[in-house]
This record gives sequence, C-alpha cells and structure tokens, in this order.
Amino acid sequence: MAHNVTSQDLPENGEKIAKKDLSLPKLIAFGLFVAGAIASYFLFNDQTFGSGYAYSWLFAFLFFLTLALGGVFWTTLHHLTNSGWGVSVRRIMENLGFIFPFMAVIAVPLMIPSVQDDLYEWMNRHREVQQTVEADPVTYSDGTTGYEAKYSNQDTVKAHEPGGGYKSPTKAQLYATHDAHDHLLKAKHWYMTLDGWLIRIVCFFVFLSAGIFLLRKISIDQDTDPNPTTRRLILARKVSCAVMPIFAVAATFLALDFLMALDYKWFSTMYGVWFFAGCALNSMAVLILALSWLRYKGYLQTVTSEEHYHVMGKLMHAFVIFWAYVSFSQFMLIWYANITEETSYFLLRNSSDFVTLADGSVTGSVNWNVWSTLLVFLHFAVPFVILLPHYMKKKVKFVVPICLYILVMHVLDLYIAVIPERGPSLSVMDKLGVDCELLLTVQHNAYLGDIVAFITVGAFFVFVFLRNLGSANTYPNRDPRILESANLHN
Repeated sequence: MAHNVTSQDLPENGEKIAKKDLSLPKLIAFGLFVAGAIASYFLFNDQTFGSGYAYSWLFAFLFFLTLALGGVFWTTLHHLTNSGWGVSVRRIMENLGFIFPFMAVIAVPLMIPSVQDDLYEWMNRHREVQQTVEADPVTYSDGTTGYEAKYSNQDTVKAHEPGGGYKSPTKAQLYATHDAHDHLLKAKHWYMTLDGWLIRIVCFFVFLSAGIFLLRKISIDQDTDPNPTTRRLILARKVSCAVMPIFAVAATFLALDFLMALDYKWFSTMYGVWFFAGCALNSMAVLILALSWLRYKGYLQTVTSEEHYHVMGKLMHAFVIFWAYVSFSQFMLIWYANITEETSYFLLRNSSDFVTLADGSVTGSVNWNVWSTLLVFLHFAVPFVILLPHYMKKKVKFVVPICLYILVMHVLDLYIAVIPERGPSLSVMDKLGVDCELLLTVQHNAYLGDIVAFITVGAFFVFVFLRNLGSANTYPNRDPRILESANLHN
C-alpha cells in the first residue's frame, strides 16, 4: 500500500547524502581504479599480453557504457512521457546517465592505433593502404600525380598515366587488393574509414553528453528555485525531444563501431536494438540497487515505497522479454537466411576457443556453445519466471538478488559478444610464428586480464556514480509532481 505524504513531510531544502556515507566507498573505488589503471598501462604495452588485454578492456568498457546509456534513456523517457511516478527516483536516473560523459576517459585507450590494430582488422587494412599511398607517390610527365600499390600476391596497381590507358585507382579500390574477400571492405568504405570512425565516436560523446548534462542541470536548478513552476518541466520535455533521437543514433552506432566492427565481414540489422535492450534492462537493475542502497542508508524513505519497486520491477520484467525477443529474432533471421557473412558470428559462438597450432597441439579452455545455450535459459527463462509474481517485484529481499543476477547475465551476454573474437586473433599470432608455449600462456592469462579490466573500469564507474549522487539532492524536492510520486499506488 502507498503511504500518505504531504508537503509538511518533505524538507524545505531537500535531502542530501552525508559525506560520511560516501567518503569510504569513493576512496575504495578510486584506489582500485588507480591501481587497475597502472596495471592496465603495463598490460597494454606488454608485447605478449597486449593483444588479449585490448579485448578485455573493450568488454569492460562496453558493459559499463550500457549502464550509463540506460540512465540517459530512462531520464529522457521520463520527461517525454511526463512521468509522475518516477519523479522520486528521477535524480538517480540523472546521476546514472551523467556517468556517460566520463566514460570518454575509459574510451581513450581504444583510440590508440596499437590497441585498435589488435581489435579491428579493417583498420589494419586501411593503414596498410595509407602507408602504400604515402610510400609510392608517382609524378607523371604532364605534372599530374598518382600512386602505385604493389603487393606480393599480384601485379602492381598502376595509377593514371597520360596516354597509358590506366585509370588511377581510388583508396577504396585498393582495399580489395589484399585478399579475395576484401571486396566487402571496399563496399563498406563509405562508412568504415579511420577518420569517419573517430569523428562519429567524438560526436556521439559530445552531443549525448551535452544532452544529459543539460537535463540534469535543469532538474538540479529547480531544487533551489524560490518560486518553482512547470516552466522547467516543459523545458526538460522539449530538450528530451532532441536528446532521444540523439540517444537512439548514438546507442546504435556505438554498438556498430565498437562491437560489430570487430568482424567487419559480419553485419546484423538488429544489432543496435539488441544493444539497446541490454542498456534499458540492466540500467533499471542498477537503478533498483541504487534505490535500495540509499533507502538502507536512510534516504528517500519519505518519497519512495514498495510501489516504486513494483513499477521499476515491471519495467525490468518487460525488458527481459524484449531482450529475449530481439535476441531470438536476430538468431532466427540469420539462421533462416543462411548467408555466410552473417552466420560466421554464430558459428564462432557455437564452437569453442580451442586453437589448433602449427605444431598440431591444441590450446583453449572455453566451449562457447555451452554458454551460448545456457544464456537462453539463464538470461530469459529464469528471470522471466521469478519476476512474474507481483510480490517478487515489491519486496527488497527478493528484487535485489534478482537485479544482481540480471547484471551477472549481462556480463555473460556481452562477454560472449566480445571475447570469442579474441580466439581468431590468437590464431593469427600462431600463423605469424609466435611460440606455441607462449601462445598457450597468452590464452590462459587473457582471462585474468578480463578480471583486471572489469574491476578497473567498474571502480571508475562506481566512483563517478557516487560523486554524482553526493553532488545534489537525492530527489527533485521542488518538482510540482513530487507528492504525486511519493503517494504512488499501482
């Protein structure tokens, strides 16, 4: 049942978290981040383990990026739908979403060419072409310039020469000269360029960060407004109309540029929707956990109740179903079409990371098929059944373990999306003549790197989240709809 709250029950200046409740967790999180950052510096620069750690860092970055993106989504959706129930917990949404601008710090290593070379094969192709163009310029008798690209497996590709009958090849044409399958990279050249990739990433972070910063600022400014009206609510709704399309584009193409581009030959039209489902579902789990922690510390007691847990639990349940629908649809469409360039994604994840080396020995330890199959039951069936009863969504003692469980499943989901790509990379290392015993060591130690990267990025995420929580009131105390939210009943 909802509790009866009046304006007399709310502090005039709102409610802030005491520094003593945040200082120790922030100190621990910052210390773990610093220690992890130092360890990561050496791992990235280690010639033996650097290639494997690049995948570890990407996995950790994407996991916590989805949580921050989800905070942006729920904040924006709250304003667009003129939500009344969510006012009491909106500040937690804003603080979670405002981690997104700071995630640019974690993205910095992924901008370094040596790290990119380990992750994105298509970037290596582009750099090879650029080096060829710069190394072999040709100036012809009529004063025009061109270039010749010579490769070991075929004849020289000649540039235009007056009267010679040659047509100067473009860079896009040169991408198809290394390998018979590189015509796919040539076809995608309009999108997959080094400059284009960097510009998109920067734009996504700048524009979406500006959007969530502005929404949070509008909300916080109202906390001290001596004459609060609906003016800021209307302004926030207008801003959200611009932010939501930016979010949709940014979330989709961040998934494509950081994750799907690991194998430039593969593509899926539902990949962005799958990524968004993970953002919405798991960020709601984080919001419920944050609400529970704050209530445990004595905050938000007046303006929130089990009714808020019920609504948030229902949204989480809905996105459990949505995630399953999108994931199954993607698998079914690719399986039905049976196109080689599409099925490669599931072929890799329905096998294992056992690598047959040049000397005939086998290395590896994970059977991805088992985990991919378990994901169907663990990520969908289990939380779907548990969240069906209404009391499971209302009681903290039930919903908190479920939220933790769902986050663990999200770890597995993204782990299966990123880490299997590391197996083919190690196969390339073997072809390059890397010592078999050394390769075996890299394979096993790579999983330790996954843990280091996850703890490092996670500590940074927690530190920024706690900083955001402590920088403003725990709820929008002068929002005209705060009493409506505090007295929620559904």
